[in-house]
Amino acid sequence: MSDLTELDGRLLVVFDGHCGLCQGVVRWLLRRDGRDRLRFAPSTELPELLARAGVAVDGPETILVQRGAGTAGEAVLVRSDAVLACLRELPGVWPAVARIAAVVPRGLRDLVYRLLARVRYRIWGRYAVCPLPTEAERAHFL
Repeated sequence: MSDLTELDGRLLVVFDGHCGLCQGVVRWLLRRDGRDRLRFAPSTELPELLARAGVAVDGPETILVQRGAGTAGEAVLVRSDAVLACLRELPGVWPAVARIAAVVPRGLRDLVYRLLARVRYRIWGRYAVCPLPTEAERAHFL
């Protein structure tokens, strides 16, 4: 799936489809994406994007957000920067939450992120297969 033209300026959120925490975060983002600014894909669907970003294809330990796919301003964000980019796209209080969290140095934010990533399967579980989105959610997935 290298043709990402259908994103039309939206952020592409690439996540570990087998991770219970990641699935919960995607569902949370879907419920709050009132401006339709996010699209989602499990990491198994975009191995070439993961490889370009230097993320392990066989077991990513990070969320990955691609902004400006196929443009000169294309950027790939990982870990806490990716989470903050998602929050900035949501309506309501979430962009302000992202601005406040961005004050925390990236190294510290990413340390917390890595600690959660390390224990995510033990706490939130691991799916044998990536759960299918509901009919209403399908339009938000690539």
